[in-house]
Amino acid sequence: MDTFLSPIEKPRGLIMKLAYAMTRRQFGKVLTPLKVHSARLPPAFGMFYGKIAKLAKRLLLPAETGMLIRAQVARINICLFCIDIGRSFAIKASMNRAKFDALEQYGTSPLFSDAERAALDYVTELTKDKKVDPGTFARMSRFYSEREICEIVWLVATEHVYNMTNLGLNIHSDMLCDVARKGA
Repeated sequence: MDTFLSPIEKPRGLIMKLAYAMTRRQFGKVLTPLKVHSARLPPAFGMFYGKIAKLAKRLLLPAETGMLIRAQVARINICLFCIDIGRSFAIKASMNRAKFDALEQYGTSPLFSDAERAALDYVTELTKDKKVDPGTFARMSRFYSEREICEIVWLVATEHVYNMTNLGLNIHSDMLCDVARKGA
């Protein structure tokens, strides 16, 4: 399916040209959200997305846990671009692919720890219902510090930003998993 707005193949402005070049170098192509969304906004909006990625590197949560949380939110919201790019990052980082394959069955799969199940239950409720049962929160809080809980909430919130941007403009997968598999 086509995006609701046509991709801008030749951006205006030096900053956007640099952003295109950087993503082309990193991913082997210019990402569709950049061409459809960010290219139409002042550069500060694109920088905001970059800041989210930069802040994610400062989380205390294990990287795999963070990626599983983002993947679960994207899966629930059916953001094909986010599912794809998240999976490509997991492949590049040599994370446990079987976990990502079994994410839909995290509640019963032996691949997941009790802590991961508690976090994913919380994330699932928050994403689907926009609220969380106190019992779900209490179970999660047995495994995670207050800071880590706040990081989990932040991951859900920022993943929604990505998801809604892509869903709102009909942006689908860029097939980045294929590129990552070839490089792995």
